[in-house]
Amino acid sequence: MSYESREQDKPLKRLFFALPCASAQRRAIAQWRNALGLSSGRPVPADNFHLTLMFLGSVAVTQIPGICAAVAGVRTSGEQLAVPLDRLDVWRRAGVLLLAPAQEPLELRQLVYALQQALLPLGFVDAPREFRPHLTLMRDYRAPVPESSTPPDFHLIARHFTLFESHKGRYRALAEWPLVP
Repeated sequence: MSYESREQDKPLKRLFFALPCASAQRRAIAQWRNALGLSSGRPVPADNFHLTLMFLGSVAVTQIPGICAAVAGVRTSGEQLAVPLDRLDVWRRAGVLLLAPAQEPLELRQLVYALQQALLPLGFVDAPREFRPHLTLMRDYRAPVPESSTPPDFHLIARHFTLFESHKGRYRALAEWPLVP
């Protein structure tokens, strides 16, 4: 998803919706990644671990209240969302090492669709890329998928989804909405 701000000369923020990782899970994933002994790429800081639902791009600050109001009506199954992160992969064109679900939960796809539909009236339109859930471990990664003595077996347990701002390599939560009433 992408959006070009129509309000010229207004302050912009780079925004995205994501499922955040709990701190204990971030530490466990970072420890597992470190045990791989990688010599290629730059590790993503564990504090930045998340699963992107929808990337909005550069958005005028004045649009943020409307975005928040639009997604406040997003309804889910009313249960926490468990996304398996059980497959290690490399996206060669993007140069990233990542964790992804071997099988994507239907509830995840439904949440992404609900966000897309909620934001269409604000001018956010489908990008040509297909949604591929993942958690980025390394950037500028130019090696094959590494071998691991312990296969990945993580489950991102989400009780809410979050609107994040990306600023100078760090992500800051601006707002969140519960998945569980």
